[in-house]
Amino acid sequence: MKCDAPKTIRHSYDPEDVTFLLTPVEITPTDVKEKEYLLQSGRVHYSEMISEERRPDARYMQIYENSLDRHLSRIALDIVRIGLKIKSEIDQGALAPRLSLCSLVRAGVPYGVLLRRVLVKLNVNVVHYGVSIIRDRGLDPVAMDYVRKDRPEADILFVDGWTGKGAISGELKKAWREISGQDPRLVVLADPSGHAWLSGSHEDWLIPSGILGANISGLISRSILKSGLLQPGEFHGAMTVDHLADMDRSQDFIDRVTGMFDTVLETALPAEQSIEGAQHLRERAASCVDMIANRYAVENLNRIKPGIAEATRAVLRRRPRIVFLRDAKDPDLEALVHLCRQDGIEMEVSAQVTGPYRAITLIEKVS
Repeated sequence: MKCDAPKTIRHSYDPEDVTFLLTPVEITPTDVKEKEYLLQSGRVHYSEMISEERRPDARYMQIYENSLDRHLSRIALDIVRIGLKIKSEIDQGALAPRLSLCSLVRAGVPYGVLLRRVLVKLNVNVVHYGVSIIRDRGLDPVAMDYVRKDRPEADILFVDGWTGKGAISGELKKAWREISGQDPRLVVLADPSGHAWLSGSHEDWLIPSGILGANISGLISRSILKSGLLQPGEFHGAMTVDHLADMDRSQDFIDRVTGMFDTVLETALPAEQSIEGAQHLRERAASCVDMIANRYAVENLNRIKPGIAEATRAVLRRRPRIVFLRDAKDPDLEALVHLCRQDGIEMEVSAQVTGPYRAITLIEKVS
């Protein structure tokens, strides 16, 4: 039975592109230095606080625009290839003819929007939701209950932008098994660590949206789960990030990629899956993370942020100790290098350390 439309957060996407299963909340921002201490001391979980999102400078936004120009066709091709593979799975009976896409808020949302648009072009019956997943807390059970009741006959695909070292994919697997008794089908654009069910590639490359935050994700914050802030039966919370509205690129990003779909569909082939290859990627990724952990005596692996997007976001939001680069002259690392130079963060160039990734950030230990 279809559910009533939920009360949800204000965002900047076209309404038909996504239904966010998020409760609008307001909390006082926490200073980055204080947040880092509270996180590492274990006194407060990261989902209980949020810092004011850093405003990108003009140079940084130009780097984003340049990267989008450079990678626009690749994004379109990878999304189309993923869509074609999903359509093939439906035609072969491996997936139900009706699909519910659940994008993991918030990095997965732009790609869920794009994938929904491709699947509609391929005549797939599909609805797209934005749902919260929080490390150590799992999927929002209220949101997933809504999705399953809203479209009980539909198969569910989870969508994210990329995989890092596999923490969120592991959280997803645990949570979805508890809810449904099944393994989740995770779809991502880039899967360098081999944890996704389906991906556009296994390369760590600069997904342009990965170096921005709210202003590429519908002007919403990451999800918030704080005791006393939400009532029983409410979705996880989030905030609308209005101070970045004048530089919002969310809909522009979607429309520019969508504009290439028809051309790409003429020649694109479905994405491929490789269970054997994925195992090799997982081993390489784990070995790389372990090497850094041993070198710096890191006990909490959450301090290691591998992959261009995660490494960049860590510099924007956290207190980095050092950033490892495969190649400092790599144009895909320009935004990350810009931030490191701006903030005086140490950089080390080492292809051996970075392994399958092109960049890794190690968070400073502060407790």
